[in-house]
Parts: sequence; C-alpha cells; structure tokens
Amino acid sequence: MAALPLRIIYLLRWHKPAGRLILMIPALWSLVLACRSLEILPPPDLTLVIVLGSLATSAMGCVINDLWDQDIDREVERTRNRPLANKSLSLAVGAVVLVIAAGCALGLATYLNPLSFGLCLAAVPVIVVYPLCKRFFALPQLVLSLAWGFAVLIPWTAVTQSLTIPAWLLWGATLSWTMAFDTVYALSDREDDRRLGINSSALFFGDRVTIAVTCFYALTLVLLGFLGYWMNLGSPYFYSLAIAAIGWAWHWQQLKFLPDSPSIYPRLFNHNVILGFVLLLGMVFS
Repeated sequence: MAALPLRIIYLLRWHKPAGRLILMIPALWSLVLACRSLEILPPPDLTLVIVLGSLATSAMGCVINDLWDQDIDREVERTRNRPLANKSLSLAVGAVVLVIAAGCALGLATYLNPLSFGLCLAAVPVIVVYPLCKRFFALPQLVLSLAWGFAVLIPWTAVTQSLTIPAWLLWGATLSWTMAFDTVYALSDREDDRRLGINSSALFFGDRVTIAVTCFYALTLVLLGFLGYWMNLGSPYFYSLAIAAIGWAWHWQQLKFLPDSPSIYPRLFNHNVILGFVLLLGMVFS
C-alpha cells in the first residue's frame, strides 16, 4: 500500500521540487509587484491561493503530459521510469489523480474575481494541448511559455482587476525566461527527440542553441530592467537583476564550453529557480 502514494508523488513530480517552484516564481513576482502598484501588502489569503494554485496547476499539467506521452516516455532515457510509462500506475489511477488536481485548481480559482477566473479557464486549453505540440509544432517550448504567462496574468488581475503595461512587461519577461530555461532543459533529450521525430526548441535552433538561449536571457533582462524603471523600483531590485545577469552569463559560459556534458542541463535548470527567488527578494525589498 505504501508504494502507491510514492508512485503518485513521482507522477506529480513532487520528488523534483524545482519544476514546481519554477512555475510558482513568476506568480509570486506578479503578486508582489501588483500589490506594490497599489501600495498594499500581499494579502495572506490571496498569497496562499496563488501558492496552492500553482502547485495544483503544476500537478494537473504533469498528469496531462504523462497521459499524452506515455508511449513516447518509454523511449526516452530521462522519462522511461515515469509511473505511467513503466506501467507502475494504471491509466485509471492517473485519470483519478488528474480529476483531483483539476478539482483543486478549479476550487482555488473560484476564490478569484471574474477576470482572474476567466484567465484560469483560458489557461486550461493551453496546458492540455502543450504535450501534443511536440508532434507537429517546431517550437513546443513557445506553447509552454504561453502557459507560464498565465502565472503572471492571473495574480496581477486578482490584485488589480486590470492588465496594465507593467503586467505585460512582466508577462513578456516570463515568456522569454521560460523559453530560455526550457530550451536548456530540452537539451537533455535532444538525441532521443531526434531519433523519435519529436520537435523541440533545442533541435529547432540546432548549432545556434547557445546563442538562442543567451538572446532569451538578454531579452528577459531588458524587459525586467524596463519594468523596474517603469515601476520606479528601488536599488534592491536592480541589484537582484545584476545577480541574475551574472548567473545567466555563467549559463552561457557553461553551454558554450561544455556543450556535450548532459549533466549541466538539469543543473542550469535548477539554477534558474535560485535566480528566480533572488529576483523575487529584490522585488520584495524594493
């Protein structure tokens, strides 16, 4: 009996917290900055809803991904031991877990105002279709980035009931950041994806993938810098932005000089979580 909860934990990827936190980070960025725009502190109840909502949405996305991709996952080194791929969990159990995760996400969304609730509903088709995109779309990471963008729009509207220029700047920065870190993540599966005929940004950019990732990081910095200027954020924010710039420059160095070292890809992905929280601290103390 004890093995079933453990397999469900693996299904939800809770044994890999970086993937859960990296969705929560832009949601917290949005919450903090939206509240700052109104000169209020983040309400504890809304903060809890945003945190739990990001976890429920991430769980839902993981199960949807595994239900669509179980046959592909069996053929990929990194994913072949996922519970649905290796059949240690049945499809019925996966479906039940999906219903529970979706129900939790929906229940939390009802706490929000109508605009935010509508954005929650609008995010669902993007989350559902994302795993399919690798079969027919050259840049599936772009679809994931759009899904990540809802993590900015929903908290912002939950606070302000509107979408202003700073919200869209943060949205653009989040899309660019997601394209960068998920392209890095996709490098781990590059050879398996090529063999299986699966699309990814890592394959799309080919030999220029390091340049592409660096450009996405640079665009993220530009948008976040302009956001700080627009919102008149204080020096702690710009210090955190400088730390992120140094971190992303180190990523460029790793990708350029260690391009054939697969162990660096998950390390760089996890490092983005740290940099994301550094930026969050900069926003809080600004």
